[in-house]
Amino acid sequence: MPLNASSTGVTGAGVIVSRSTNGGTAWANPVTVVGPSSSIDSEKSWIVCDTWTSSPFYGDCYVIWDNRAAGDLIAIDTSTDGGLTWSPQATAALNLDGTGVQPVVQPNGTVVVPFDTPNQTYLKAFTGGGGGWGSVVTIAKLQTHTEAGSLRSSPLPTAEVDGAGKAFVAWQDCRFERNCTANDIVFSSSTNGTTWSAVARIPINPVGSGVDHFIPGLAVNKATSGSSAHLGLYYYYYPVSNCTTSTCQLDVGFISSTNGGTSWSAATQLAGPVNLTWLANTTHGYMVGDYISADFNSGGTSHGAFAVATAPSSGVFNEAIYTNSTGL
Repeated sequence: MPLNASSTGVTGAGVIVSRSTNGGTAWANPVTVVGPSSSIDSEKSWIVCDTWTSSPFYGDCYVIWDNRAAGDLIAIDTSTDGGLTWSPQATAALNLDGTGVQPVVQPNGTVVVPFDTPNQTYLKAFTGGGGGWGSVVTIAKLQTHTEAGSLRSSPLPTAEVDGAGKAFVAWQDCRFERNCTANDIVFSSSTNGTTWSAVARIPINPVGSGVDHFIPGLAVNKATSGSSAHLGLYYYYYPVSNCTTSTCQLDVGFISSTNGGTSWSAATQLAGPVNLTWLANTTHGYMVGDYISADFNSGGTSHGAFAVATAPSSGVFNEAIYTNSTGL
C-alpha cells in the first residue's frame, strides 16, 4: 500500500497524501492531512507506515514534518486506518525543532526518527509511535564540506531498517577527510533508536581522493538482517571536488553491502556527467534535489530514484527522474 506525502502551495503549505492499493498503478483521491494556514507552513514532510504484522500498531501511518511558521517545530500526524483519515496535528515530545525528518518503523511498532537540528550542526533522533513520543538523543555532530559550483546540498539524513528492525542512517560528512576538502558518505546504526554506533565511513573512494560525495539515498532489504543485511546506497558525486560552476561534473553512483555495512562492494557510476548549468538555479544554488529515494523489490534487488539532466533545448530545461534499468 504505497502512500505519498507532499506539501501544497508556496506560502503556508499544508500536507496531503494519496493512497494506492495496487502497487502504484492507480491512486485514490488525495486526502488532506493538515491544511495550510497562517500558523502552518510544512517543510520536508515524510510518511512511513507500520507494515509489520508483529506490531501492536500494524496499519498505523505517520506523517512527520517541520513547521516553518513555528520555527521549524517538528509536527506529527497519525492515521490508524492506513492513511484514509488523520488525527489532528500533534507536536513531537519536548517541542523539538529540526528539519529533514526520516521516520522508520521497527517490527515492535517503535518509530525511529532521525533529523537534523535547524542549523544542521547535529544529527539527532527521537522514538515513539502509538504509545507517545520522546527519547531524544544525539547521533553525531555534523561536519560537512560545502559543494563547489553553487550546488544546493545539505547533510540531510537518509534512513531505513532491516528485517530485525535495526535502523541505519546515512549522510554526507567530511570528518575523515583532511581539512574537510570533500564529503564522504557515512552511517550509524541502532537496534533501539536511542543508542547509536560510532560513525563509520563508506569506502566509495580512498581517503584523500578528492572525490566529493553527497545527497545519499539508502535502501535496506527487509528480507535480510543482522550480519547478512543487504544495503544499497545511491548518491551524487563530483569526481573532482575542487571545481567551479563551469567545470563541476555531477554524477550518480551506487555501492552495496551484503553484511550489514561491515564491508562494501566496488562503486558503480549510474549516470552523468551533468553540467550544473543544466539544472534550475535557485536562491540556494543549482538544485538537483534534496533527496534520492531507494528501495529493494521483492526479488531482492534495489532501485533508486534520482534526477538527471541533459543540455537544455531552446531555453527549456531537460531534466527527469530516472531509476537504474536493472536491479542492483
